Amino acid sequence: MHKRIAGVLGLMIMAGLLALPSAYSEKGKGETSRLLTGKVMDSDEAPLPNSVVYLTNTRTHVVKTYIVGQDGLYHFPALSSNIDYEVYAQFKGRKSDTKTLSQFDNRYQVNITLKIDTK
Repeated sequence: MHKRIAGVLGLMIMAGLLALPSAYSEKGKGETSRLLTGKVMDSDEAPLPNSVVYLTNTRTHVVKTYIVGQDGLYHFPALSSNIDYEVYAQFKGRKSDTKTLSQFDNRYQVNITLKIDTK
């Protein structure tokens, strides 16, 4: 009787492990999605509304863009964790430095501030 209960409990535990969220389920590679957030600011730390943020997938060279609002904030959800991305911003013909979101950075949410010298 105890062996049967132990067997049923063992199956229940195994079933629970197989039902974990996608952190370990996608193609068996342990791939998860990430969120890149940040702010576009000038050298005086003021937000730069209407700046355009460019995000490049370094593997496919596909570029996504985001036009920031009055607060200067941007976000790119659902990024692959096994790809490097490059991000920069432009405002009125001026450009920030290009920053890299590395596949070796294992944080779920990464925040990158982009500064543009407007003077």
